[in-house]
Amino acid sequence: MVKDTYFGETLSDPYRWMENDKDREWLPFLKGQNEHTRAVLDTIPGRERLLKRIEQLSGDAATTRLARRAGGKLFFEQRPAGAENFKLFVKERGVTRVLIDPTLLGTATSHLSLDWWEPSPDGAHVVYGLSKDGSEDSVLHVLTVADGRDLPERIANTEAASPAWLDDGTGFFYNQLTGAVDTPERYLDSQARFHRLGADPASDAILMKRGLDPRVEYERIQLPEVQTFSGSEYALLVLTDVRTEFRVFIAPVADAAANKARWVAVAGFEDEITDVAIDSGVLWLLANKDHPRGRILKTSVVAPSVATATEVVPEGALVIQRFQRARDGLYLDMMDGGISRLRLLGRDGQVSEIALPFDGTLRALHGSPDEEGALFSFTGWLAPGDIWSAAADGKVAATGLTPPPPIDVRPYEAKRFFATARDGTQIPYTLIYRKGLRRDGRTPAWISAYGSYGIPAYTPTFAGRILALIDAGFIVGYANVRGGGEYGREWHKGGQLMNKPNTWRDLIDVCEELCAKKYTSRSRLAIGGRSAGGITVGRAMTERPELFAAVIDGVGWSNPLRYVAEPNGYGEEPEWGRISEEAGYRALKLIDSYQHVKDGTAYPAVLLTTGVTDPRVGPFHVAKMTARLQAASSSGKPVLLRVDFDAGHGIGSTRAQQDREAADTYAFLLWQTGVRAYQPA
Repeated sequence: MVKDTYFGETLSDPYRWMENDKDREWLPFLKGQNEHTRAVLDTIPGRERLLKRIEQLSGDAATTRLARRAGGKLFFEQRPAGAENFKLFVKERGVTRVLIDPTLLGTATSHLSLDWWEPSPDGAHVVYGLSKDGSEDSVLHVLTVADGRDLPERIANTEAASPAWLDDGTGFFYNQLTGAVDTPERYLDSQARFHRLGADPASDAILMKRGLDPRVEYERIQLPEVQTFSGSEYALLVLTDVRTEFRVFIAPVADAAANKARWVAVAGFEDEITDVAIDSGVLWLLANKDHPRGRILKTSVVAPSVATATEVVPEGALVIQRFQRARDGLYLDMMDGGISRLRLLGRDGQVSEIALPFDGTLRALHGSPDEEGALFSFTGWLAPGDIWSAAADGKVAATGLTPPPPIDVRPYEAKRFFATARDGTQIPYTLIYRKGLRRDGRTPAWISAYGSYGIPAYTPTFAGRILALIDAGFIVGYANVRGGGEYGREWHKGGQLMNKPNTWRDLIDVCEELCAKKYTSRSRLAIGGRSAGGITVGRAMTERPELFAAVIDGVGWSNPLRYVAEPNGYGEEPEWGRISEEAGYRALKLIDSYQHVKDGTAYPAVLLTTGVTDPRVGPFHVAKMTARLQAASSSGKPVLLRVDFDAGHGIGSTRAQQDREAADTYAFLLWQTGVRAYQPA
């Protein structure tokens, strides 16, 4: 038993040893827990039938998540129907071919994933990252588009590469990590570098690291990233961390490539800049200081200043999330409480609406100063996604890059509601169910929530797999709780640090409303969250254990007080708090579900999941939470730990891995909410 004292308070940590993945008991513990979980889940009647239905639904649907135009070519990333992984395609003169297929590069015991990619402006090359087994530990490659062959160079530790090409396509800037894998130093002290095609990567110039330039001082957790803009003689150096805002510096791009840039400060974190672009001698800024829903400013690249910048788009009712420049203006990605909107700031300075075909989620907005219009991914709760195009005349159209799946969505319905939180705040949530739903309190429901980093989460997205759960009798719901970005920075701050209880209490209040309105009842109610959503469901469960029949905690933050023990820990300090400061400790203790588990409490059934290569949330979080709940709960209900030894945070998992996890999750939910066909004999 380890005991820690923080600012006069002593906390016990009986499972501290799990933080050491070299401990001789660690892997046996994971394997033993997973074997027990498999023995339980595999005996649930109907699980295999459920898996087959999930495999059919996921296999029928192709998914395209990103498209870019370059050099007269269209590049897009798609997982075709029936495929296991996302692949990179190029379409030129009406002919489409595969450029990168990670499935062909794996082995019998290991799979590779395409992490990121960026075509050169002339479309002649693509720089891309591959990683093994969901680790996200990318190795950078460069591919020649004409023949599909890789150049010799390989650059390791490029998970956060964010490559930015020179206009002539002869080289690119990138970020490289310097910390050892699986250590708390992993994401500290990264470097901005420049690579010339054909050169030895070992000789790549280090353009920025801590201590290199006295004009650019920053903390270890911040990543230096150089950004370039087609047609501009200037580059930007941005310093980023877990916050949505970043610091901005500017210098001539030629000087940056030659490693002789004198970076001039443009904006600090206090200016709350969340997007930038350079176009025709103008530096465009998305500024949030004193304007929590954002406004668009412009200033000169020659003498840039936030203080004297001209306001072009004032703050309005919608949240400005990001923008993309095009020949016909700036396309603005807007957010309305979880629903995407699109606007165009034309060259005449007027903002016009571009009507989207349904309430959905717009992602991966992309434009080019050489072409009019923009591309974006667009999807809805019951509308399978595609890559869409928008034009200056306000017309939008699906490109047809994604074949529509043979899935009939007519039997289903998705409705948006607002619950009144205990402080009067209106919390949006969505329910998806089969038409003809009877509100008698007997229908099982699974409500998921996130609420962190100022990121809008659980916005309208088609997910074919969930139809299998809905067909089995469930309501599937999503709550847009505070801590996210659905209504801008005030919504984020309303669920951050000492305001963080609003996040899980918003979820609790949504669930209370569902029971009061007889959509479901406590014995039929489950909640779920992934990653930072683990805080949301973990604290909802520890605060109101009697409210829920089951909890799903996927790769979740369960023990954030111990962030110092994991690779992604120190980078979380701006969001969660700093353990070395009393205010930070108080905030961290508040959100730590592990420390809020109480012996002798009747906790609901819990399924926790992790992947052993997870670089974002250390597996020890859910492992410690599992052990603590198993020792503490008096309900007799199962507490299970599901471990994928060939996966990480879920990013990079194959379709088959996702299908199996969904089948396990849904079977567990159906079992624990009393659905007759899923009760073991």
